[in-house]
Amino acid sequence: MPETAIAAPPVATATGSLVVHNKYDGGILATLSQCTEAEVGLEIIRAAAAAPAAAAMPRHERGRILDAAADLLQQRTQQVAELIVLEAGKTIRQARKEVSRAVNTLKLSAAETRRNVGEVVPFDSFAGSENRQGWFTREPLGLIAAITPYNDALNLVAHKLGPAIAGGNTVILKPSQLTPLTAILLVDLLREAGLPADFATVVLGDRSVAQAIISSKLVRMVSFTGGFATGRAIAANAGLKRLSMELGGNAPVIVFEDADIPAAVEACVSGSFWAAGQNCIGAQRILVHRAVFDTFVGDFVTQTAALKTGDPRLEQTDVGPMISAASAAEAKRKIDDAVAAGARLLTGGTVHGSVLAPAVLTNVPRNCEAWSEELFAPVVLIEPFDSDVEAIGLANDSEYALQAGVFTKDLNRALKTAKAIDAGGVMINDSSDYRHDAMPFGGSKYGSMGREGVHFAYEEMTQPKVIAITS
Repeated sequence: MPETAIAAPPVATATGSLVVHNKYDGGILATLSQCTEAEVGLEIIRAAAAAPAAAAMPRHERGRILDAAADLLQQRTQQVAELIVLEAGKTIRQARKEVSRAVNTLKLSAAETRRNVGEVVPFDSFAGSENRQGWFTREPLGLIAAITPYNDALNLVAHKLGPAIAGGNTVILKPSQLTPLTAILLVDLLREAGLPADFATVVLGDRSVAQAIISSKLVRMVSFTGGFATGRAIAANAGLKRLSMELGGNAPVIVFEDADIPAAVEACVSGSFWAAGQNCIGAQRILVHRAVFDTFVGDFVTQTAALKTGDPRLEQTDVGPMISAASAAEAKRKIDDAVAAGARLLTGGTVHGSVLAPAVLTNVPRNCEAWSEELFAPVVLIEPFDSDVEAIGLANDSEYALQAGVFTKDLNRALKTAKAIDAGGVMINDSSDYRHDAMPFGGSKYGSMGREGVHFAYEEMTQPKVIAITS
């Protein structure tokens, strides 16, 4: 997308500037204004003041706006995908898929306005309440703060805005400083579809601006997707308000000896290196039964080495840049640390600017960052196991548990293993990185706080209100 087509952020008077870079070649895409802490306070007041009007908007109108925005987004798929490529570094094929998913997320949100209205309460099920009847509705919370990351710069914003608007809330959105243009574009589409300007406000700024939003008493809920350190800071400073957080993972995939090995290899290569590994449910630790370990590793390394890296604008590119050269260098450091501790690097691991060649490690010590922490990079670990119990133990050897994968032809084994794995979701005969935008999505261990997925986010962003009539 040409620079002249990028809209300015909808903020009041602003101070300072934010330079947005092309993640592949470092070129400047745009220079945007930012808010000061004082200015964001005015934006919060304005967004909170609009909450009653948002709550009063009829459901059919909320649904119409969301459907219309989805249609506009679909019509402009190529334009939006090109912006994602430039701003976030995803390959063009991956960017088109993200646009398609965001269209679905908005349509799912529109559908939620027409169905999730509440229930009748059976008051006469308790003795003494026979003369009462009533129901509960789902009412908006008010002003919701949405803080979004860079790795899905469009769809994760849609996952905040769609359910919030469907529920009748107003939103103040602080997107990643690395990928604000895509977020601004989505808000502009919603406004073009008819959303009143004060119902969704984009704010750009530094940590003090984020802190002002998080701590404001006018904000009724903070919905955050990002890292654990930031999540801890939000929880410590938010005060008495609802919190929903998705804080990343360290996804395991178990490949049993009876699995379809070619299918498992193909799925795991994609699951490990999609979006240059910057994927919170991407396969990071692949655990393979020793009987098929050598076959799996040989095929996996061959397919990984064949991936084309480089310019994300090219249709043939499989793995584009990471979000920055610094992120690529940090991932390289963790690879080198693991190798120094005894791990074997089977392929990849070279860095050219912000592009890290997909890396495969084995024999990684359990005390290495590569094993214990989320890498968020195109780096995968493959380790052998000898028994089901050992595999499950290794899979659960992490504080973070978003999703996992299991490959086996034995249904009983699959279900038993899925039950034993402590994670928010287990994908059977698929990599850990599958996500349908309608399903509940969130973690199971440390940092688990709420669920995303449109229906579930809608419920997080609304509250029941009981009406009881005595006759």
